[in-house]
Amino acid sequence: MALAGDAGGRCEVFAWHAGTRRARQVTDRPHGTLHCAIDADAAIWWFDEDRDGRGGWRYQHFHGGPHLPGLTGVPPGTPRGLSRADDGTVAVGLGGPDGLNVHLGHRGRPGHRVLRVPGPAVLAGFSPGGDLLAVTEHAAGPRAVTVHAAAGGRVGEPVARLSGRHGRLWALGFAARQAGAPAELLLVREEADRYVLAGWRPGSGLREYRWCAFDTEISARWYPDGRRVLIRQDRRGRSTLSVADLDRRTLDPVPVAPGSLLDAAPRPGGEVHYLWTDSATPPRLGSTAGTPLPTVGAPEGRVPGRHTQLWTDGPDGPVHTLLSLPGPPVHRPPLVFLVHGGPADHDRDAYDPMVHSLVASGFAVARVNYRGSTGYGPRWRSAYREGVGLTQVADLAAVRADLLRRGLARADAIGLWGTSWGAYLALLALGTRPDLWQAGVAVKPVADCAAAYHAGTPALRALDEALFGGPPEQVPAAYARSSPIRYASRVRAPLLVVAGARDEKCPPGQVRDYLAALTAAGVWHEALWLDTGHDGYLGGEHMTVLRRAMAFLDRALRGPRRTASHAPGADRPGEGGGRATAARRDRPHGPDGTTGVPGGADETTERG
Repeated sequence: MALAGDAGGRCEVFAWHAGTRRARQVTDRPHGTLHCAIDADAAIWWFDEDRDGRGGWRYQHFHGGPHLPGLTGVPPGTPRGLSRADDGTVAVGLGGPDGLNVHLGHRGRPGHRVLRVPGPAVLAGFSPGGDLLAVTEHAAGPRAVTVHAAAGGRVGEPVARLSGRHGRLWALGFAARQAGAPAELLLVREEADRYVLAGWRPGSGLREYRWCAFDTEISARWYPDGRRVLIRQDRRGRSTLSVADLDRRTLDPVPVAPGSLLDAAPRPGGEVHYLWTDSATPPRLGSTAGTPLPTVGAPEGRVPGRHTQLWTDGPDGPVHTLLSLPGPPVHRPPLVFLVHGGPADHDRDAYDPMVHSLVASGFAVARVNYRGSTGYGPRWRSAYREGVGLTQVADLAAVRADLLRRGLARADAIGLWGTSWGAYLALLALGTRPDLWQAGVAVKPVADCAAAYHAGTPALRALDEALFGGPPEQVPAAYARSSPIRYASRVRAPLLVVAGARDEKCPPGQVRDYLAALTAAGVWHEALWLDTGHDGYLGGEHMTVLRRAMAFLDRALRGPRRTASHAPGADRPGEGGGRATAARRDRPHGPDGTTGVPGGADETTERG
């Protein structure tokens, strides 16, 4: 087994030997390592990236030895897929300014580029026979999934172009080789109100398994036998597991405790290994067969306080909130809305170190799965009745009012804390509804939607065009109406803004413009600039932001009140030296080609 875990405050890759029940640290990089995989020869693969997120795959034999290039002579890029055929040919997908570049070669030997796809595409799989290669693009576009023929180390013309125009479509990898049967590509199709498992084979085309449908987002993986599929469903903040037998047309549940499954993988013989957590319990590895598995470096014990949930009436259906209250019971403690990013993501009944820290410090925490969140079905995910951002702010305001009606919060001690798209919502809420909040923390935000569009990556420009209905030149009013910078002068609550000087997803220029607008308006604020990109794998980076934000919220929500009319703007660039990190959970790209699952937030489609 290869896994990423804690190594003295850094995220690093480990190899776990089931026979000896011992773990060995594989990587030791100054800024940590996250993406990893293990191939059929038990070689451990990991992505060696620089501080800007670009690099290449390297590998090491399971029992140790030198770290070697996965493919030599391949230019650096961002990780966009890794897959391997049965003959040892490796397909590597790397992102660059010109889009996706796919390289083929044998492990440790020269690689050569065989395919270039413009825009935010991802390598979704390489068939066991090495004769088919699948690429995903925009899930709702005319080329959601393209399958190319491959032979002799070359990739030919497409043999299938599968459209997502009549229902978004995701590719999740090829099945293991079956004697006498063509390769099958696993797919998920979104229909009006459900997600349906599907498969594609050469000669017979796309086939939907309509008996295997779910009302909320799913991800799926082939079992080693190639005819069963392990399905993980995200539903209302929790996860379930099921096994679909494609030949027998059966769907059977896999028993797991209530909570969230951050990952799950089928093993030979039917066993499933999974990473489980809930709001009160840090993540831990488990096995359906009871196989002992390593610890993942998470804190021991349970999170203090009481963890519950509530539902608030809304125009498109009830809004779900995960609520954590300090213990022993405190009458109407100060409340922090911890706003998730994405936008296509959701808060889970899962351990969150920020929730842990806040509750242990006497704060209540509300995590709202506003409209646009995953885990509540296609209609909820596409509900933007009041416009981009403003719809989500309306849900935050509705939950705030509900908590006050229930006597669970005080109107004069409520703050917002968000990262990435969650930070964008925090800034937008502070400016559009300034009387509702007494503090705000925005970590790596979008502050000017049009400026972020022009300075961002092609993948994020595609996301913005889908959200707003086109680029800023076509719909300028929509971008302006949803931009926090438009409302900067209306902010009244003390505000902490954390930004990364190397951030490509939420570019620094538009954050500087927002801070300048706050200063011009006399809004009291602090700014923390860090030499970082958008994501990071160092515990120290998280702690830099966590300590600063906790102290800030403590002063703002429990100390003397401070508003824009009582203090000048304050800007403190250069303070701190770590990389602030987004609260997103990146998924590694494994050798089975499993990437870009519906409801996931991968680097090609979300800010995090």
